Amino acid sequence: MRVEPYLFYNGRCEEAIEFYKRAISAKVEMLMRFKEAPPGEGPPMPPGTENKIMHASLKVGDGALMMSDGECKGQPDFKGFSLSLDAKDEADAKRLFSALADGGQVRMPLTKTFFSPSFGMVGDRFGLGWMIIVNPQE
Repeated sequence: MRVEPYLFYNGRCEEAIEFYKRAISAKVEMLMRFKEAPPGEGPPMPPGTENKIMHASLKVGDGALMMSDGECKGQPDFKGFSLSLDAKDEADAKRLFSALADGGQVRMPLTKTFFSPSFGMVGDRFGLGWMIIVNPQE
């Protein structure tokens, strides 16, 4: 059994996908727009949202992110959780952290901690929280 996050971007999903492709080398595995749903099968959507994303799946390292534009009703609202991203080393952590912080907000600068040679927290430009960590060598 796996648990995978499903994120709703309220109309900014395509922008998020392009950002994550650049920032964390995400790969689009599946993308379906609302207009591709069979008539009467998709959720009711307001006119003008036909090209918005009903469902997308991105591969990020060994994991997956699922996402959608949802109901297209304003800004995404990601509260109460963060996604953790393992970096292979300190240089990789710095690269990932900087890329995710572009247009976002540093919540805890990337630094050495008692549990990691490099750890930091950032909110990306969509308000999604990320924790970047280099796991200590055994």
